[in-house]
Amino acid sequence: MRLPDLPASFPALPVRDTVLFPHAVLPLTVGRQSSINLINSLGEDKLIWVVAQRDAHVDTPQPGDMYQVGTIAMVHKIVRMPNQSLFIFTEGVSRAKVRNWEQLDPYLRAEVEAVPEVLDVTGTPLEALQRNVVSLFQQVVSLSPTLSDELQTLVLSIEEPGRMADFIASSLPSLATKDRQELLETPSVMARLELVNRHLTRELQVQQLRSKIQTEVQDQVQQSQREYYLREQLKAIQKELGEGDENQRDVEELRKKIEDAGMPDEVKTEALKELQRLGRMSPAAADYSVTRNYIEWLAALPWNKSSAQEIDLAKAATILDEDHYDLEKVKDRILDYLAVRRLKADMKGPILCFVGPPGVGKTSLGRSIARALGRKFVRLSLGGVHDEAEIRGHRRTYIGALPGQVLQNLRRAGTNDPVFMLDEVEKIGRDFRGDPSSALLEVLDPEQNFSFRDNFLDVPFDLSRVLFITTANMLDTIPEPLRDRMETIELSGYTEEEKLHIAFRYLIPKQCAENGVAAERMTFQEEAVRRIVRDYTREAGVRNLEREIGTVVRKYARRIGTPGAESAALTVTPEVVREFLGGPKVRVATEIAERTRRPGVAVGLAWTPTGGDVLFIEANQMKGGKGFTMTGHLGQVMQESMQAALTWVRSHAQELGLAEDFFKETDIHIHVPAGAIPKDGPSAGITMATALASLLTGKPVRPKLAMTGELTLSGDVLPIGGVKEKVLAAKRAGIEHVLLPAENRQNVEEDLKPEQRTGIELHYVQHMEDVLAMALPENEFQRQADEREKESVLAKQSA
Repeated sequence: MRLPDLPASFPALPVRDTVLFPHAVLPLTVGRQSSINLINSLGEDKLIWVVAQRDAHVDTPQPGDMYQVGTIAMVHKIVRMPNQSLFIFTEGVSRAKVRNWEQLDPYLRAEVEAVPEVLDVTGTPLEALQRNVVSLFQQVVSLSPTLSDELQTLVLSIEEPGRMADFIASSLPSLATKDRQELLETPSVMARLELVNRHLTRELQVQQLRSKIQTEVQDQVQQSQREYYLREQLKAIQKELGEGDENQRDVEELRKKIEDAGMPDEVKTEALKELQRLGRMSPAAADYSVTRNYIEWLAALPWNKSSAQEIDLAKAATILDEDHYDLEKVKDRILDYLAVRRLKADMKGPILCFVGPPGVGKTSLGRSIARALGRKFVRLSLGGVHDEAEIRGHRRTYIGALPGQVLQNLRRAGTNDPVFMLDEVEKIGRDFRGDPSSALLEVLDPEQNFSFRDNFLDVPFDLSRVLFITTANMLDTIPEPLRDRMETIELSGYTEEEKLHIAFRYLIPKQCAENGVAAERMTFQEEAVRRIVRDYTREAGVRNLEREIGTVVRKYARRIGTPGAESAALTVTPEVVREFLGGPKVRVATEIAERTRRPGVAVGLAWTPTGGDVLFIEANQMKGGKGFTMTGHLGQVMQESMQAALTWVRSHAQELGLAEDFFKETDIHIHVPAGAIPKDGPSAGITMATALASLLTGKPVRPKLAMTGELTLSGDVLPIGGVKEKVLAAKRAGIEHVLLPAENRQNVEEDLKPEQRTGIELHYVQHMEDVLAMALPENEFQRQADEREKESVLAKQSA
């Protein structure tokens, strides 16, 4: 075919999502009126310029909407369709680039110029690339389900490298219009082959991956068909042997379990519905095991199984007394519950929260309560729990889903009214997986837990008969809504006398039994146990005391294991305690006496999650100018208390016998030892002021005296919390005098028994002057206090 000399003018046919290459035959559907006008205007010379649109959505393309390079094509055949559109067969002749647009209406016409092919590389490199392209194309054709195998033969018959590149590009259906246009606009044969090589490499990887996936799917289908065939054969064999359908037997067994479970009507309806669904499923179905597991969980829960024992108040009181010494508040509350339960059998269980330091018997008390009630005991530790699903369970859509720990423990207990202990409720966490403390609200709220819904079961379960008991070391970290649903019972630390009773009644027999030592062969003197309490433990509970007693018992067990000493009995004296346990580990009383000999040291009392503790406040001064340093890992509130204490001392410099401008040339440093432990709170205010007054007056604080109270700028002493823990800590440390805010007198009378106050003298103060009158001997405040006392005595005598 001979083309007219270029540049020349041709009718322009814009096409969508299509690129026509030279020597390629392409059928086209012509539907736009302008394009139909173009085809109808063709005479004997049926040459047109076919060019691709940049955007296929443009219905009336303008010159700017089309690419610059297209293909001159010959229209071989025109077919008129019933819908007035045309169907034409075109053959690409040559690349051509637009020079000028001559006509836009009634159809497009452009002057184009030839784009000559550039053969810039010849010889071996071109031949190697050409062979690689042919090999890749043949592999793609062999793997593709849409390409004819004849293309492998056709590509071998093309010798011209440029024409071969155009043939392969026009044959790949997965090639995007943008990539086809790039190949059309590339005159360099070598560059065009490289582009085709890159596209073929990517297409081959896609086809190989598609083939691999298809093979795996076919294998799975074949395996499923094989299993189905074998299963049908097995059914036929079982039918011939008279064994029946195993799946049907499983369904009947589950139906019997559902009938025997005593479920409420709503739950039973749901269970039977799922059972009916299970009976229609094949055991090979993906949901079969999930549905079966769900039905088994429903049937296994104790819907109507309870302890149902006769309530005996006297027996319950005896059991509580046997297992625990003292703890009268807790025992009274449990006996009150039993008395009401005997009168009203369907009452809701209380939600008790035992708060106290470690080792005071919170968890073991829960076991005793279960024994006294004749119920099962289950325990769930909440320390470190971050996932809400631990309480409410996972939904059945998750792989390996199970109910939450609440229903799991009830299933283990086998009854719907056990004593359920939730340990360490204040250590529960929260993160992106949910808030377990919020999930506990429904569990612990008597107004809601009668219809508790686990995410896995999604049916209501009655938790109102369960006696929930939570434990915590402190209340501050428990969320307020959760704390509001619990009845708090505080378990404070034990005094020395109480620890002696506990040791002789519980700890020594227990350790002898655990270590294989007969109790009659080992006798503890009271003074020996007292020595262990004083010199080897410093705690609110009895956990370390039990460990030390266990060490003594084990040392004796080792001794009687020596040949010749098998029958030797032992009386544990203070000397034996020192021999077995070594030197004293705690020297608090001696430490207090030594450290308070120097001015500037005062002893405070602090509350901690493990019980009360003594706190040393040290102050020192040096030359400087109004510098005030505070150290000891202190919180913001405690630092503000130090500032208030310094302000009060400076404002009362004259009464303390100090120069009014003493701070002008002085730097003061106040420190709270044990710097690695965070400290905060206002209750050390009077202790800090006393330490500063002692430092500046050069008078040591009265020995074996401790104090606690919040200080205001005007010198008033405000009440504080944790009085019982602080007083017991002072007693353990060998303190003889304790200064307390006057408003805490009622707390002392209610919380501390008379025997807990023996050996320690409590003084109540209202103002900072009263504190210094007791703490610093021979000062102006003491003189004023003595005068007030004399005036009071004279007034009483005259009356």
